[in-house]
Amino acid sequence: MPLARSLSVTSLSGLEEWDEEFDLEDAVLFEIAWEVANKVGGIYTVIQTKARLTAEEWGENYFLVGPYVESNVRTQVELIEPTNPVLKRTIDQMNASGCKIYFGRWLIEGSPYVVLIDVGFTAWSLDRWKRELWEHCGIGVPWFDREANDAVLFGFLTAWLLGEYAAQSEESPHIVAHFHEWLAGLGLVLCRQRQLPIATIFTTHATLLGRYLCAGSVDFYNNLAQVYIKFTDIITPNGLNVKKFSAMHEFQNLHAQSKSRIQEFVRGHFYGHLDFNLDKCLFLFIAGRYEFSNKGADVFLEALARLNYLLRVNHSDVTVIAFFIMPARTNNFNVETLKGQAVRKQLWDTAQTVKERFGKKLYESLLVGQLPDVSKMLDKEDFTIMKRAIFATQRQSQPPVCTHNMLEDSSDPILSCVRRIGLFNSSSDRVKIIFHPEFLSSTSPLLPMDYEEFVRGCHLGVFPSYYEPWGYTPAECTVMGIPSISTNLSGFGCFMEEHIADPSAYGIYILDRRYKGVDESCNQLTSFLFQFCKQSRRQRIIQRNRTERLSDLLDWRYLGRFYIAARHMALAKAFPDTFIYEPEETASTAGFRYPRPASVPPSPALSRHSSPHHSEAEDNEEDERYDEELEAEKDRVNIRQPYTMPVKNKVSAVLGANGDGEGDVNGDENGDGDEVTSEKN
Repeated sequence: MPLARSLSVTSLSGLEEWDEEFDLEDAVLFEIAWEVANKVGGIYTVIQTKARLTAEEWGENYFLVGPYVESNVRTQVELIEPTNPVLKRTIDQMNASGCKIYFGRWLIEGSPYVVLIDVGFTAWSLDRWKRELWEHCGIGVPWFDREANDAVLFGFLTAWLLGEYAAQSEESPHIVAHFHEWLAGLGLVLCRQRQLPIATIFTTHATLLGRYLCAGSVDFYNNLAQVYIKFTDIITPNGLNVKKFSAMHEFQNLHAQSKSRIQEFVRGHFYGHLDFNLDKCLFLFIAGRYEFSNKGADVFLEALARLNYLLRVNHSDVTVIAFFIMPARTNNFNVETLKGQAVRKQLWDTAQTVKERFGKKLYESLLVGQLPDVSKMLDKEDFTIMKRAIFATQRQSQPPVCTHNMLEDSSDPILSCVRRIGLFNSSSDRVKIIFHPEFLSSTSPLLPMDYEEFVRGCHLGVFPSYYEPWGYTPAECTVMGIPSISTNLSGFGCFMEEHIADPSAYGIYILDRRYKGVDESCNQLTSFLFQFCKQSRRQRIIQRNRTERLSDLLDWRYLGRFYIAARHMALAKAFPDTFIYEPEETASTAGFRYPRPASVPPSPALSRHSSPHHSEAEDNEEDERYDEELEAEKDRVNIRQPYTMPVKNKVSAVLGANGDGEGDVNGDENGDGDEVTSEKN
């Protein structure tokens, strides 16, 4: 059987081979989400990066279903005729009945087929479908909620598509329908209500209930058992398509290039107050949707205030610049911020002008065979130009905290907290704050960098989230070799804590927000930041190498097997005569277990020297011999235990509900039987 038609995963080094294998010749997979070829949030990243692996497994029988958005289709989708005869008859029949369905290839890795539904074209059926939803399912939908109305239209059209496909098939196909989030979940409800012979999977990536309960300072996690209506069956971690560099130093070079661009922005932003050494400046950042407490911005700001105190009392020469990349309501760029970048460019032009004049005089002096008289190399005009440039850099006000004009400056949570802790970018502060209330773009006149370039240029990502079902931001940092701070309340943090013996040695710091209060968590975060500031440049380079080494653990080649297991469960429950799924029972999740790095001492490092005298190696760290390739190979080989597929009971599923998504695998053929649930770690 061709590899693309066999449901199996080949393990990489250190992992067991998965023995389960299903014949998928007669199986069809429809993956339904509102963010198919339509970027709204993190679900788009999940589906886009996972598409290549899924397309390799299912081949021509894998179809993504999403909304038709013309602006996105023009740049992301190649419209073609359906290659599947059953699907072609299905689309033709629906188009003849008053729908508008498009078929094409999504122009991403894997080039998966997409079925795009124009929900606006069938808006005339909205009232009728809302009434049907209330009469048959008891679900009421607000009349003037645009998002809910789109979900109703999309759900009914998706259920229509699946039912029509089953009806158009000459033989009874094994259909798997995988629904992502509530915007697509109505189709699953209708499939069950109509008793379609379909294996269904539902994945939730986050919930509004969870967001509001956590933001409302409710003791959410201790009362989670009372909130859960149903438990999940399997945790499905989110992965990324990891592209490894041929040489380990390449991503370090990218870090240096991006860091220099951030330094240029800092030179302009802090003009007139640039009294710190940029070579001893660390760039920290937090990014994501603007949820002040859920994303941990409150804890981060408090920890920065305490870090500033520690750096000052210890007379540290390290300066920390913390970036907050969170979109908020603004009306324009801050004039003072734009002026800073203009002054920086003017200074650069002035320096280039003086350099050319200096170089020309030096050249003329050398031509006649004389050493130049340094006192005559710069004339009065040169000094006048330089003095004007210096006077232009002087200003009385402090460098701005926010790069934009906020519409709600007085009530903004970040700015209000900055006023409380008193970090106003003064010269005496060792911690500076820059709030960029807009997503990064390479076309920005202020900080012309896209998000990936910016992350590569920073030294540490800080994500002390209180509600973070998975957390792509620290995962992206890991893949790019940038250390990060996460929490044991995030799916990513729990996953890394479970699969790495010593996460901090690899640059993955796990903040305890589950069993510690806010003040204790702030102190722990402050300790992490202060210890990071005390690292030498060479220590940070070694740590980045270790962090990048973990990228294999986040590759879809590993994590895709959890989705495969979910489809196994759904097929086995919907079609028990054809598919059998009996995973081994395990007490806990076993996985790709990284040990402590071989280059890390086996006992905690002491804060004092082991002898009263310094050695030459201690005085000159750069002379110490360190073979990073050899150390990396030791860490890869020394895997503590093989990988097995986890099966959690209901209690552990509740306690471990930190994943990016939770999936219901509804396997009853008649739509009213047992349900299997799954959860993302």
